[in-house]
Amino acid sequence: MTPSIASLASVGWPVLDRFRFGSRFAISPHGLMIAVGFMVGAWLLGKLGPRRGVSVEHINTMVLWALVGAIIGSRLFYVIAHVSEFSSPIEWFEVWKGGISLLGGIAGAILINVPRMRRYGYRFFQVMDPAVICIALGIGIGRLGDLIIGDHLGKPTSWFLAWTYHGGNLAPPFVCANGLCEAQLQGGHVETITRAGARLLDVHGHVIATGVGVHQTAMYDMALAWILFALLWTMNKRPRREGVLTLTFGLYYGLCRLLEDSLRIDKRFGPFTGSQWTALTVATICAVLLIGWAVQAHRHPDDDDAAGGSGDAAEPAVGAT
Repeated sequence: MTPSIASLASVGWPVLDRFRFGSRFAISPHGLMIAVGFMVGAWLLGKLGPRRGVSVEHINTMVLWALVGAIIGSRLFYVIAHVSEFSSPIEWFEVWKGGISLLGGIAGAILINVPRMRRYGYRFFQVMDPAVICIALGIGIGRLGDLIIGDHLGKPTSWFLAWTYHGGNLAPPFVCANGLCEAQLQGGHVETITRAGARLLDVHGHVIATGVGVHQTAMYDMALAWILFALLWTMNKRPRREGVLTLTFGLYYGLCRLLEDSLRIDKRFGPFTGSQWTALTVATICAVLLIGWAVQAHRHPDDDDAAGGSGDAAEPAVGAT
């Protein structure tokens, strides 16, 4: 591919690892956008939750605990998947050095609140149906931080959305110096990225793949999350069986992560990354439940109507838990 064509068939920008204020104070764009996404999602849940019969007071409490659960879960899932990369257990807790899992954060935020939902007398899907709309929105916003710092880069590619390097220090596992960014990968593989393109080498230094850039999977995830948010927002406007929105989120986002992570250069356990195994499990469970409910609705339409969910203007749902 000639340079002129490559410049048209790609996207790219200089990465920025920190917003610096003077010589001593700096903020990570990654952490900042995660925080913004979380706060915007929490605000929206405060608007949607009461329409499902969930009080604002209880929402505020659950959001606070969701923050705690997200911090614990995101780090725990990452450590489990990369435990061999730490030299001591002390490093497991050094979150400021990077290394978190989005799926782990979502799982932690949900699991820590399950006992609280029961204590407050709410059904699981009564809370989660509006919550997943907000989670999709939070993901769409939070991924902007990944784009700014150059995180979640994938394999070399030359398709029209190939991400090209325009300078700056890429996020780990890449180490950048003198215009060359290099990542040591599983199995002795090495990926290099420069302004001229990207290469993936095997343990013997042989070229496996080349491209004008690499897959920017965070960009794909952000676009798909915004589509998911629009889908769930639209679905929420009509009465539906309680749980349909939650299961749609799990199926859709699970399939997205299965596809996206196939393009990543992350550590694998067999054919899949840790996130892919998690996504496959969640997507399968959600698909089975949705199909089961569809069959039930076809055979017993009156029963399904009685278990219908609520949209924005409807009364709180009386659905399956």
